[in-house]
Amino acid sequence: MKKQLHIFFTAMMFYTRIPCPKNIDHNPDYLNKASRYFPLIGWIVGGISFLVYYFSAVLFSNEIAVILSIIAGILTTGAFHEDGFADVCDGFGGGWTKEKILTIMKDSSIGAYGAIGLVLLFLLKFEAIFSAISKSEIVNLESTICNLLIFVSAHSVSRLAAISIVFTHEYSREDASSKSKPIAQKFTWKEVVGATFFGLLPLVVLSFFQWQLLLALVPVFVTRFFLARYFQKWIDGYTGDCLGATQQVCEVIFYLSIIGIWKFI
Repeated sequence: MKKQLHIFFTAMMFYTRIPCPKNIDHNPDYLNKASRYFPLIGWIVGGISFLVYYFSAVLFSNEIAVILSIIAGILTTGAFHEDGFADVCDGFGGGWTKEKILTIMKDSSIGAYGAIGLVLLFLLKFEAIFSAISKSEIVNLESTICNLLIFVSAHSVSRLAAISIVFTHEYSREDASSKSKPIAQKFTWKEVVGATFFGLLPLVVLSFFQWQLLLALVPVFVTRFFLARYFQKWIDGYTGDCLGATQQVCEVIFYLSIIGIWKFI
């Protein structure tokens, strides 16, 4: 149990800005095993985002509450995944060879593709969250519980989709220049089972009230499949930025899928 707590806090330190015990560091061995808890970190980020939304909605409009919830998620993770999304937009938008794409993604500055991509991402995410949680009132649930599960499921499922690329594809960079390199070195069945369990559990709980919500997994993992294939085509695998971009895109796809299910089922 003590070792698992250490691994969990390693995941929290790596993926969020939440303070951790002083004895936790970026030990490569623990960091490699921390992938099993990546979707569980989504529970925390999604829960914080929901709480900010819930209490903000008491004082402000739903639109403002949604914006504040997005800001809360960004502050919790330190824009870790959004930064990866921007780097992927710049790299794949401006590079035409593997070497050029990887060089651009490693550059800390943001380019036109990254800036435009982030603006469009945030606009779509705002509208998707606002529409998804507004429609949740038609479910035979307390709307608060339903909204909480939607927030948490979006973050956990999208993180499962992202980390699953580690289990099926090779890391693209040949050196250890990326801080995400340790999680790409090796994994065991414990990482696969742990990530799957924590990634799917919130959605499974939500589906007890309306089983059709499980269908949201289909577009999320179809998106994940095509993103992974795209990365493989251009850079022969993935990088940490690719995982961050996958998480962000799949999170939005999840919200859009919920909206579609409310509308047609």
